[in-house]
Amino acid sequence: MRILDKYILKKYLSSFALVLTLLIPIAIAIDVSEKVDRFLRHTDLSLGEIIQDYYLNFIVIYGNTFMPLALFIAVIFFTSKLAGDTEIIAIHSAKISFTRFLRPYFIGATLVTLFALAMNHFVVPRSNKIFDEFDRTYLKKKQLNTSYLTNINLQLGPNDYIFFKSYNTDRDIGYNFSYEKFEGNKLKYKLFANNIRWIEKDSVFKLINYKKRTLLEDKDIIESGSKLDTAFSFTPKDLINVDYLAKEMNSFKLKEYIEQAKHRGISNLNAYLVEYYKRTSLPISSYILTFIAVTLSSRKRRGGMGVNLAIGITLMFIYVFFLKVAEVLGAGAETNAFIMVWLPNLVFGALAIYLYFKNAKN
Repeated sequence: MRILDKYILKKYLSSFALVLTLLIPIAIAIDVSEKVDRFLRHTDLSLGEIIQDYYLNFIVIYGNTFMPLALFIAVIFFTSKLAGDTEIIAIHSAKISFTRFLRPYFIGATLVTLFALAMNHFVVPRSNKIFDEFDRTYLKKKQLNTSYLTNINLQLGPNDYIFFKSYNTDRDIGYNFSYEKFEGNKLKYKLFANNIRWIEKDSVFKLINYKKRTLLEDKDIIESGSKLDTAFSFTPKDLINVDYLAKEMNSFKLKEYIEQAKHRGISNLNAYLVEYYKRTSLPISSYILTFIAVTLSSRKRRGGMGVNLAIGITLMFIYVFFLKVAEVLGAGAETNAFIMVWLPNLVFGALAIYLYFKNAKN
C-alpha cells in the first residue's frame, strides 16, 4: 500500500469515527431530554440499569443507524478539504488517475461494510432485544401483553384464513375460533369451535364443541361434535404480532423462522423479509455513498466545502427518505420485498456510476 493510500485511508476512517462520535452524543442528549421524566417515575430503576440496559444498547442501535449518514458526511468533509488545499490537483498531476485515486476509498468502504454486516446480522439484534424489553417495561405507556391476545386474524395460505376472538398463550387455549377456506371469492368450507387447545406433544389442535360447514353447488353439509383433533399450518407462536421480534432475532434465527413459516403455508412474510434483506443492503450502501461523496467533493468548487456539504446532506436526506418508503412498501403483501429493499441502492448506485464516469473523463 502506497503512502497516498495510507494517508487517504487514515483520513477516511478517522473522519468517519469523528462524525459518528459527534452524532451519537447529540442523539443521546435529545433522548435523555424526552425520557428523563419516565425514568424518574420508576423509583426501583437505578442509574446503572439505565446506562447498561438502555443507553449502551442505544449507542449500538443508533450508531449502526447513523453509520451511512456519518460515512457520507465524513467523506465529503475530508475530500472537500483535500480539494480545497489543492492536494487532489497535485495527485492528478502525478499521473494518478481518478480510478486509482478511489482505491483507498474502496478499501475504507470495504472495512466499514464488513463491520456493519457483522453488526447488523449479529450484534444489533441482541441489542434490540435488551433495548426493546427495557422500553416495553419502563417507557411504554401501554404494555404489550403477549400472554392474552384478542381479535387475531391470520392468513395461512392464498385461500385459508383463521380467526380467534381471544387466545391465552400461557395456557395454549383459544376461544371462538373459526377457519375459512375460499375458492376465489367463494367460501367453500368453514370450521367453528367454542374452544381450541394446542397439544404440543402431538402437534395438533383439539377443538371443543365444533361445527363444520361444507358449501357445495346445490347444498351445504353441516357436521358437529364435542371434540375434534386436527392439524393446521401454524403454531401458537405464530399468533403473536411479532413484527418487533424480527429485529431481535439474529439472521440465522430469522432465516430459520422465515423458512419454517413458508413451510407452514403462511403467505405474507414481507415484514420479516424486509428486516432480513436490509441487514445486508444497508451496509452495502457504504460503497455507493462513498463513491457519490468522492465524486461530488473531489473538485474545488466556488463556495468551498459548504456547497459540497449542502448538496451531500440533501442527497442523504433523499436517500434516507427513499429507504424508509421502500421499507414500508416492501412490507406490503402485494410487493416483492427483495426488490423494494434494494431499490434505493440500485437507484443511487446508478447515480454513483454516472458521477464516476463523468469525473473519470475529466
